[in-house]
This record gives sequence, structure tokens and C-alpha cells, in this order.
Amino acid sequence: MTTLTQALDAWVPAAARRLDGVRAEPRFEFVGRIVSVGDGIARVSGLPETRADELLLFPGGVAGLAVDLDGEIGCILLGEDRHLSAGAPVHGTGAVVRVPVGDALMGRVLDPLGQPLDEGAPVAAERFEPVERPAPSIADRAAVTEPLLTGTAIIDALFPLGRGQRELLIGDRAVGKTSIAVDAILNQRDGDVFCVYAAIGQKASGVREVIEAVRRGGALGRTLFVVAPADAPPGLQWLAPYTAFTMAEHFRDSGRHALVIVDDLTKHAAVHRQLSLLLRRPPGREAYPGDVFCLHSRLLERAAKLSPARGGGSLTALPIAETQAGNLSAYIPTNLISITDGQVYLDAKLFHEGQKPAVDVGRSVSRVGGKAQPPELRALAEPLRLQYAQFLELEVFTRFGGMVDEKTRAAVAHGQRMRALLAQRHSNPQPLALQVAQLTALSDGTLDRLPVEAVPRFRSALAALLETRPDPDLKALMREAAAGLGGS
Repeated sequence: MTTLTQALDAWVPAAARRLDGVRAEPRFEFVGRIVSVGDGIARVSGLPETRADELLLFPGGVAGLAVDLDGEIGCILLGEDRHLSAGAPVHGTGAVVRVPVGDALMGRVLDPLGQPLDEGAPVAAERFEPVERPAPSIADRAAVTEPLLTGTAIIDALFPLGRGQRELLIGDRAVGKTSIAVDAILNQRDGDVFCVYAAIGQKASGVREVIEAVRRGGALGRTLFVVAPADAPPGLQWLAPYTAFTMAEHFRDSGRHALVIVDDLTKHAAVHRQLSLLLRRPPGREAYPGDVFCLHSRLLERAAKLSPARGGGSLTALPIAETQAGNLSAYIPTNLISITDGQVYLDAKLFHEGQKPAVDVGRSVSRVGGKAQPPELRALAEPLRLQYAQFLELEVFTRFGGMVDEKTRAAVAHGQRMRALLAQRHSNPQPLALQVAQLTALSDGTLDRLPVEAVPRFRSALAALLETRPDPDLKALMREAAAGLGGS
């Protein structure tokens, strides 16, 4: 008993000294209750001061985003809901969702809340920015005139992409959309463009393949991955593209250049539809809510080329969308086509015929055009699209086996070499010098003297020669590459 008394006598003065240093102040805490929860959404009551897009805290550290404020608060949960139940307390924060930004994020794999998924060190953020940010105003923008080369010859030549542009990659499932996006990332490995890849609802194995392809291509240090796979909560999948844009805007707003790839917005729209129906919002066409156009327009409008007064940085967007049986007139594809500055359409029939990349020249377009194309490439590419379209029509005509004159036969032969030249393997982006050399060989008739099957070998020989000649004479290189392949 004496020992206990002595211990209490020693503890009480020490506790009193600790309490003396604490300033007791009143603090307001807003606490509500869960009314119902399930399938990634929750309904909350008792928080009348909650604002739109406010972050709410649920038991177990699960966050929620307040999106409906009509009576009961409708929340999108940004975590698992299996441990939540009706009656549990919910705390208002008065804050919005913010994610880390900064150069230190390059090379990392993060979830849409900025938490690492790559088992690396904790994220070193320069600061935290809200995921919902307004797009730059018209006065803060400049014209899109600087090229952003994707390394895919048919796109850089016929549908050039400019810094600050929004170009849609669209086509059926498994026709090479992600492959073109990965090649665009690899083509920036030695440049000044930082890349952000957002995976929405993709299989974990597919995301892993993309990360490994970027790693093998040597572009991992200039790429950030925001991943919300198919087994992630719907709220995280919904948040992923906004997080990716916020992280990329760090580079744009500091006068640098960034490329955002969103793979894909069709799945994002499906998640939005799912959450909206669970929140009992009125459905519209194809059961999508009425705000589905605003959902993507407010996202893609954040891609821009800033004026010199704002630093001259740029944010380029390459969103991906999936069609069903090539139907470009479906609801989400038509929405995205109307929002973006052009589209590259990949045709499943061309893909299965072995034409890769399977770009449909007739249904693809870039509304920026040659304004954002390197001059040396623009001069060679101007006649290409018309020639290629004419070749496709003539080829169909000649398949009927009718009599064709010499001029038509020559046009078809030239087109076959053009198609062989524009074919390209995945993870093999072509530098500008090689693209210019190839198109020069096409325009001056060098390829017309080669068999069609020799065109890939000619391109490989030309690429090898270009690597060893710092200031090449293109005509001499073409003669050397054609030697031994059947050309004169």
C-alpha cells in the first residue's frame, strides 16, 4: 500500500505539469450517422452543414465524397465498405479531396488518393492539390502549335498531335489502343514531356504489362501511374482520372509539358452510371445520368497549352474509349468525339487482317492538323492521306478482277508499299529522323523499285544507318539501304 501511495504521489505532479502546458479551447465537431451503406455508396444524416464534394470520414479511416445534398447526404465511398454499418458515426471535415503533386512522384505507382501501390517509400509531396480544379480560361490559353510526337508513324504523319491537344483513341476491344498509348510514353523518354498513365477498371495483369513495357523501354523515370484496377472500390475508379490530371497539372503550371493517358473513359462512364443509379439519380439515355457529358468535358477541358504569361506549359490528353462492334454513334463515343480535338479510330477488321496499327484513315481526324507538325514532316505528309484513301478504294475495285490500266496498277502498287511502310511493331516508337527518311523514300519512288515484302527490311536497314550517321545525306542512305533488297 505504501508503494502504491508513493507512486501516486510521484505521478500526480508530473501529470499536472503536463496539463499545465495544454491550452483548452472549444472545438466544433460535426458528427452524423450512416443511414444505409452498400455497393460503394452511403447515405448519411445529421450533417446539415456539409457542402458539395466535401470529404467525410467514416469508421476505420474510410473516406467518402459528398455528392448529393438533397435531404440525406449521398456519398461515394473511397474505400471498402464491408466494415461499415447503419448507425455508425460519420465526421465532417470541411475539406475537399486533395492529392500529392511534385517531381518526386515520377516512377511511382499510386492509387487515386496518392497512396503508394509499388511497395516503395512514402510519397514525398511538394504540396497537395484538389482533384477537382477549374480548366484554364480562354485568356490563359495559347494556340496549339508545338508538336508532340507519338512515335507511331501513321499518326505523326496523317493525324499529328500538338502539345495541349485532346486526341481520342477509340476502337473495339483489343485492337491496339493501349499499345499506341504506351508507344507515345516510350517516345518521350529522352524528351521534355512528363507522362501520367491512369488505369481505370483494368485487369491487374494488364496494368502490370503496361508498367513492365514502360520499364523495359527506359521511360519509367518520366512516367507516373495512377491505378484503380477492376477490383478497386467504384469510388476510387471514379476518382482516378481527376487525380491523374491534377498530378499532371503540376508540370503544366510550372512551365513544363505533360501527357495524360486515360485508359479508359468508357469504363469510367460505366462506373459513374453505376454510382448514379445507386444514388437514385434520374436515368437518361442508355441509363446514364444527365450529367455524363459534364463528367468528361470538365475533365478534358483541363488539357491546354498555356499562354507565355502563364509560363507556356502544356497538358496534352490522350483519352481512350471502347466501342461495341465499331459503333461510333453510341452515347459515350459521340460525347467524347464532340469534346476532343480529333480521334484516331482503330478498326477491328484491319487489325484481324494483320494491319497494325489498325488505324482507319477515313474515320480518323486531327482538328489541329499540320499546324502542330514539324515542317520537315509536314511537307512529305501533305499528299499522303489523299493517296492512301485513293489506294484503299482502288484496291477494293481491283479485287473484282476486272481490267485495270497501267496508271491504276501503279497507284495500287505504290499504295501497297505505303501500307507496308506505315506498319509498325508495338513498343518500337520511331524517331522523327526515321519517319522523315521513310517518307522521303516513299515520295521519291525509291520504294516503288523494291518488292513489297522487302519494305520492312529496308526500314530496318535505314534505321540502323541513321543511328550511325549524325548528319546523313538521305539520298545516299536510301541507296545504301536499298542495295541488296532488289532496288536499284
